[in-house]
Amino acid sequence: MGVQPPPWLHPTICLFAARALRDFGDGFVAVLLPVYLLALGFSPLEVGIIATASLLGSALLTIAVGFLGPRFDHRQLLLAAASLMIATGVAFALVHDYALLLVVAFAGTINPSAGSVSVFVPIEHAALTRQVSDASRTKMFARYSLVGALASAVGALAAAIPDVITTVGLDQLTAIKLMFVLYGVVGLLGGLFYARIPRRPPVSEATAALGPSRAIVFRLAALFSLDAFAGGFVVQSLLALWLFERFDLSLSAASVFFFWSGMLSAFSFPVAAWLSRHIGLVNTMVFTHIPSSIALMLAALAPNLTVALALLLIRAALSQMDVPTRSSYVMAVVTEAERAAAASFTSVPRSLAASVSPALAGALFAASYKAWPFLICGALKITYDLLLLAQFRHIKPPEEQR
Repeated sequence: MGVQPPPWLHPTICLFAARALRDFGDGFVAVLLPVYLLALGFSPLEVGIIATASLLGSALLTIAVGFLGPRFDHRQLLLAAASLMIATGVAFALVHDYALLLVVAFAGTINPSAGSVSVFVPIEHAALTRQVSDASRTKMFARYSLVGALASAVGALAAAIPDVITTVGLDQLTAIKLMFVLYGVVGLLGGLFYARIPRRPPVSEATAALGPSRAIVFRLAALFSLDAFAGGFVVQSLLALWLFERFDLSLSAASVFFFWSGMLSAFSFPVAAWLSRHIGLVNTMVFTHIPSSIALMLAALAPNLTVALALLLIRAALSQMDVPTRSSYVMAVVTEAERAAAASFTSVPRSLAASVSPALAGALFAASYKAWPFLICGALKITYDLLLLAQFRHIKPPEEQR
C-alpha cells in the first residue's frame, strides 16, 4: 500500500485551493484590466474588444476540452491550463502592442468577468465529482462556489495594491505590470496544487448523449444564452471602466467596492439554497433576478456616486442567487444518464453568447452612450426571467413534486 497523503493534500482540498488562487487572480485582474489598457492609450471600444476576445477564446477552449476530456487525465489538462495562466500573466506584463494583446487575451486565461467562465471550471467539476458521493455532491459544489467567490472578493481588494506601490516611487503602469506578474505566480501556485491530484486513466466509453430531455435542455440553453449575452454588457472590467469614467472613482475605492460586492454575492449562495427550498428553484431564479436587474438599470441613471454604488451593491446581493439554483435545476430535470451532456449543452452556449456583448458595450462607451449597456443588460435579463418563468414554472424538479 502507498503512503496516504495528509488530509490537507486530499484532492478535493487541492482543487478548492487552486480554485481560490485562480479566482483571487481573476478578482484583481478584472478591475485592473481596463485601467491598464487605458494607461497604454487604448480606447473604451478597444477595451471591450479585448474583453470579448478573452471570453470567446475561453468558450472555444472549453469546447476543445469537452472533446479532449475523455481522452486525457484531468490532472494533465489542469496542469496545462495552469501553464497557460502563467504565460498569460507574463505576456500581459511585457506586451504593449494591441494586436498581440488581443491574441494573448484570446488564447490565454484573462477573465474580465471575475466569474467562473474559464477552461478550468468544467475540468475541476469532473475531477471533484469523482471525490464525493451523490448525496454530498450538491453541498460540495456549494462550498466550491463559495470559496471561489470569497477569493474573488479578496482579489478585487488587492487591485488597490498598485496605488500602494506608487507611494514608494514606481509609476502606476509599472505597478500594474507587477500585478500581472503576480497573476502568473498565482497560476504557478495553482499548478502545484493540481500536481497533487492523483493520476486517473482517461474514460474510454463515450459520454451519454441527450435523450428524452433534449427539448428541455435546448430550451434552457437558449434562455441561458440570452441571460449570458445580457450579462456580457456589464462584465466586471466594463463596470469598473464605467465607474472610472462616469464618477472618476479611484482605483483604491473601486477595489473596496468590488470587495464588498463580491462578499455580498458569495454569501447569497447559501441564502439562495434556503430560499429555493421554500419557493422552488425557478421562482428563486426569477424573483431574485428581476429586482437585481431593476437595480442595475437605476444605477445607470443615478445622479451621484453614492446612489450608484448603493444600487450596485443591491444588485450584487441578488444577481448571483440564480447560479447554484440554475445548476441544480438543470441536473434535476434531466435523467441521470444525460447530466454530463446537459451540463455541456447549457454552459458552452452561455460562454459563446457572453463573448459577443462586451465589444458592443465598449462601442457604446466610446460613443458616449455610457448608460445604455446597463439599460440593455437589465431589459434583456428581465425578458429572460419572464420567459423562464412562463416556460418552466410547471416543470418541477423531483423534490418539488412531493
